[in-house]
Amino acid sequence: MYSFSRKRRIHNSLRYPGRDYTRPGKYFVTICTENKTEWFGTITNSEMQLSEIGSIAKKLWYEIPKHFPYVSLDEFIIMPNHLHGIIIINKSVKNSMVGSLHATNLPSFDDNPQKNETMSSISPQSGSLSAIIRSFKSAVTKNAHLVNNDFSWQSRFYDSIICTTGQLSRIRKYIKNNPGNWM
Repeated sequence: MYSFSRKRRIHNSLRYPGRDYTRPGKYFVTICTENKTEWFGTITNSEMQLSEIGSIAKKLWYEIPKHFPYVSLDEFIIMPNHLHGIIIINKSVKNSMVGSLHATNLPSFDDNPQKNETMSSISPQSGSLSAIIRSFKSAVTKNAHLVNNDFSWQSRFYDSIICTTGQLSRIRKYIKNNPGNWM
Protein backbone atom coordinates (compact mmCIF):
# COMPACT_ATOMS: atom_id res chain seq x y z
CA MET A 1 0.00 0.00 0.00
CA TYR A 2 1.26 3.45 -0.88
CA SER A 3 1.47 5.71 2.15
CA PHE A 4 2.44 9.24 2.96
CA SER A 5 5.25 9.79 5.40
CA ARG A 6 5.92 13.06 7.16
CA LYS A 7 9.33 13.19 5.46
CA ARG A 8 7.71 12.84 2.01
CA ARG A 9 5.22 15.61 2.69
CA ILE A 10 7.87 18.07 3.78
CA HIS A 11 10.18 17.18 0.90
CA ASN A 12 7.55 17.32 -1.83
CA SER A 13 5.84 20.48 -0.66
CA LEU A 14 9.14 22.21 -1.49
CA ARG A 15 9.54 20.47 -4.88
CA TYR A 16 12.68 18.67 -5.95
CA PRO A 17 15.65 21.05 -6.17
CA GLY A 18 16.84 21.46 -9.73
CA ARG A 19 13.87 19.59 -11.22
CA ASP A 20 12.36 21.20 -14.31
CA TYR A 21 8.63 20.59 -13.77
CA THR A 22 7.90 21.43 -17.42
CA ARG A 23 9.75 18.25 -18.48
CA PRO A 24 7.82 15.21 -19.65
CA GLY A 25 6.93 12.88 -16.83
CA LYS A 26 4.26 11.33 -14.68
CA TYR A 27 3.39 13.20 -11.50
CA PHE A 28 1.26 11.99 -8.59
CA VAL A 29 -0.41 15.02 -7.01
CA THR A 30 -2.50 15.55 -3.91
CA ILE A 31 -4.40 18.80 -3.47
CA CYS A 32 -6.09 19.54 -0.14
CA THR A 33 -8.76 21.96 0.98
CA GLU A 34 -7.89 24.57 3.56
CA ASN A 35 -8.17 23.25 7.13
CA LYS A 36 -9.17 19.85 5.69
CA THR A 37 -12.76 21.09 5.32
CA GLU A 38 -14.88 18.43 3.63
CA TRP A 39 -16.15 20.46 0.68
CA PHE A 40 -16.22 17.69 -1.91
CA GLY A 41 -18.76 15.31 -0.41
CA THR A 42 -18.92 12.28 1.83
CA ILE A 43 -18.01 8.61 1.71
CA THR A 44 -20.79 6.10 2.22
CA ASN A 45 -20.07 2.36 2.05
CA SER A 46 -16.61 3.02 0.59
CA GLU A 47 -18.11 5.10 -2.25
CA MET A 48 -17.56 8.81 -2.71
CA GLN A 49 -20.80 10.83 -2.91
CA LEU A 50 -19.87 14.13 -4.53
CA SER A 51 -21.28 17.43 -3.35
CA GLU A 52 -21.97 20.21 -5.84
CA ILE A 53 -18.45 21.55 -5.29
CA GLY A 54 -17.05 18.02 -5.64
CA SER A 55 -18.81 17.70 -8.99
CA ILE A 56 -17.33 21.03 -10.09
CA ALA A 57 -13.82 19.85 -9.14
CA LYS A 58 -14.30 16.56 -10.98
CA LYS A 59 -15.58 18.26 -14.15
CA LEU A 60 -12.73 20.80 -14.16
CA TRP A 61 -10.08 18.13 -13.51
CA TYR A 62 -11.11 16.33 -16.69
CA GLU A 63 -10.93 19.63 -18.59
CA ILE A 64 -7.24 20.17 -17.79
CA PRO A 65 -6.09 18.69 -21.16
CA LYS A 66 -8.32 21.18 -23.01
CA HIS A 67 -6.29 24.04 -21.51
CA PHE A 68 -2.94 22.25 -21.54
CA PRO A 69 -2.87 20.08 -24.69
CA TYR A 70 0.45 18.47 -23.75
CA VAL A 71 -1.14 17.02 -20.59
CA SER A 72 -2.97 13.74 -20.23
CA LEU A 73 -4.62 12.39 -17.11
CA ASP A 74 -4.41 8.98 -15.51
CA GLU A 75 -6.04 7.65 -12.33
CA PHE A 76 -7.94 10.21 -10.24
CA ILE A 77 -10.14 10.33 -7.14
CA ILE A 78 -11.90 13.05 -5.22
CA MET A 79 -12.10 12.54 -1.47
CA PRO A 80 -14.10 14.65 1.03
CA ASN A 81 -11.25 17.12 1.68
CA HIS A 82 -8.62 16.40 -0.98
CA LEU A 83 -8.03 14.83 -4.34
CA HIS A 84 -5.38 12.55 -5.79
CA GLY A 85 -4.48 12.36 -9.44
CA ILE A 86 -1.80 11.42 -11.89
CA ILE A 87 -0.85 14.11 -14.40
CA ILE A 88 1.28 13.19 -17.39
CA ILE A 89 3.21 16.01 -19.05
CA ASN A 90 4.23 15.11 -22.58
CA LYS A 91 5.92 18.02 -24.33
CA SER A 92 6.55 15.96 -27.46
CA VAL A 93 3.03 16.96 -28.52
CA LYS A 94 3.52 19.81 -31.00
CA ASN A 95 1.08 22.25 -29.43
CA SER A 96 1.53 25.75 -28.18
CA MET A 97 2.39 26.23 -24.53
CA VAL A 98 -0.47 28.64 -23.89
CA GLY A 99 -2.34 27.70 -20.72
CA SER A 100 -5.32 29.36 -19.15
CA LEU A 101 -3.38 31.51 -16.73
CA HIS A 102 -4.58 34.84 -15.41
CA ALA A 103 -3.46 37.92 -17.30
CA THR A 104 -1.30 40.43 -15.50
CA ASN A 105 -1.19 44.18 -15.97
CA LEU A 106 1.54 45.77 -18.02
CA PRO A 107 4.21 47.30 -15.80
CA SER A 108 4.03 51.05 -15.28
CA PHE A 109 6.99 53.39 -15.12
CA ASP A 110 6.62 53.39 -11.34
CA ASP A 111 7.06 49.62 -11.00
CA ASN A 112 10.11 48.33 -9.19
CA PRO A 113 12.21 46.20 -11.63
CA GLN A 114 13.82 44.32 -8.71
CA LYS A 115 10.36 43.31 -7.42
CA ASN A 116 9.29 42.19 -10.91
CA GLU A 117 12.42 40.02 -11.26
CA THR A 118 11.80 38.47 -7.83
CA MET A 119 8.15 37.71 -8.63
CA SER A 120 9.15 36.26 -12.00
CA SER A 121 11.67 33.96 -10.36
CA ILE A 122 9.17 32.57 -7.81
CA SER A 123 6.11 32.36 -10.08
CA PRO A 124 5.28 29.01 -11.70
CA GLN A 125 6.96 28.57 -15.05
CA SER A 126 4.53 28.47 -17.98
CA GLY A 127 3.64 24.88 -18.79
CA SER A 128 4.93 23.55 -15.47
CA LEU A 129 3.13 21.24 -13.07
CA SER A 130 2.66 24.19 -10.69
CA ALA A 131 1.09 26.32 -13.44
CA ILE A 132 -1.32 23.48 -14.29
CA ILE A 133 -2.34 23.02 -10.65
CA ARG A 134 -2.63 26.78 -10.10
CA SER A 135 -4.95 27.08 -13.10
CA PHE A 136 -7.08 24.13 -11.94
CA LYS A 137 -7.36 25.44 -8.37
CA SER A 138 -8.26 28.91 -9.64
CA ALA A 139 -11.03 27.58 -11.89
CA VAL A 140 -12.47 25.39 -9.12
CA THR A 141 -12.37 28.29 -6.66
CA LYS A 142 -14.12 30.66 -9.06
CA ASN A 143 -16.93 28.16 -9.71
CA ALA A 144 -17.14 26.90 -6.11
CA HIS A 145 -17.64 30.46 -4.88
CA LEU A 146 -20.90 30.51 -6.84
CA VAL A 147 -22.05 27.71 -4.50
CA ASN A 148 -20.34 28.78 -1.27
CA ASN A 149 -18.05 31.79 -1.00
CA ASP A 150 -16.17 30.20 1.94
CA PHE A 151 -14.53 27.48 -0.21
CA SER A 152 -10.72 27.59 -0.24
CA TRP A 153 -7.71 25.40 -0.94
CA GLN A 154 -4.61 24.73 1.08
CA SER A 155 -1.96 27.05 -0.37
CA ARG A 156 0.29 24.32 -1.81
CA PHE A 157 0.04 20.80 -3.17
CA TYR A 158 2.02 17.61 -2.76
CA ASP A 159 3.67 15.84 -5.65
CA SER A 160 5.78 12.82 -6.37
CA ILE A 161 7.56 12.06 -9.62
CA ILE A 162 6.60 8.58 -10.83
CA CYS A 163 9.74 6.86 -12.11
CA THR A 164 8.87 3.18 -12.57
CA THR A 165 6.01 1.02 -13.82
CA GLY A 166 5.81 -0.64 -10.41
CA GLN A 167 5.50 2.72 -8.68
CA LEU A 168 2.78 3.75 -11.17
CA SER A 169 0.85 0.54 -10.43
CA ARG A 170 1.10 1.04 -6.65
CA ILE A 171 -0.07 4.66 -6.91
CA ARG A 172 -3.00 3.72 -9.17
CA LYS A 173 -4.04 1.07 -6.64
CA TYR A 174 -3.69 3.55 -3.78
CA ILE A 175 -5.90 6.06 -5.59
CA LYS A 176 -8.57 3.45 -6.47
CA ASN A 177 -8.66 2.09 -2.91
CA ASN A 178 -8.61 5.47 -1.18
CA PRO A 179 -12.39 5.72 -0.47
CA GLY A 180 -12.35 2.26 1.13
CA ASN A 181 -9.53 3.34 3.44
CA TRP A 182 -11.31 6.52 4.58
CA MET A 183 -11.76 6.67 8.33
